[in-house]
Amino acid sequence: MHIKQFAAKYNLSTDTVRYYEKEGLLHPNKQDNGYRVYDVTCEHTIKFILVLRQVGFTLQEIKQLLTLEQKPISDSCNQETVQLFSTKITHIEQQLFFYQQALQSLQLTQTLLAEGKYAENKLIIGSLIEDMYNKLQEGSGHYETT
Repeated sequence: MHIKQFAAKYNLSTDTVRYYEKEGLLHPNKQDNGYRVYDVTCEHTIKFILVLRQVGFTLQEIKQLLTLEQKPISDSCNQETVQLFSTKITHIEQQLFFYQQALQSLQLTQTLLAEGKYAENKLIIGSLIEDMYNKLQEGSGHYETT
């Protein structure tokens, strides 16, 4: 399929598809007329990219995994992959912990507001926000977008 169909199928812009290609993540076949043809391999790769992006992998990390996937299977390749996943798992666990705490704080705030007693609970609500901010600064809720 050509770029417009490929982009539409995966809910992406053609610019994003071109960017992924420029970054070496996608490798469509090029026809003599210059058109790109995205095959089953490209579809597998874009699904891989989209899933990993959704769970917080950076494009650089995805590129590293795709590069490792193309190498012959070896102990060093396996160890590098395991290390990358271990680092990401730790990061996601930290995010999950932060979001669980944030959810509890927001639920408490909602309860305090629902009772119509904002003025009486303003300090508590401010303290909850301050606490969540401090946890962000500690890195437990930091979400890298690059």
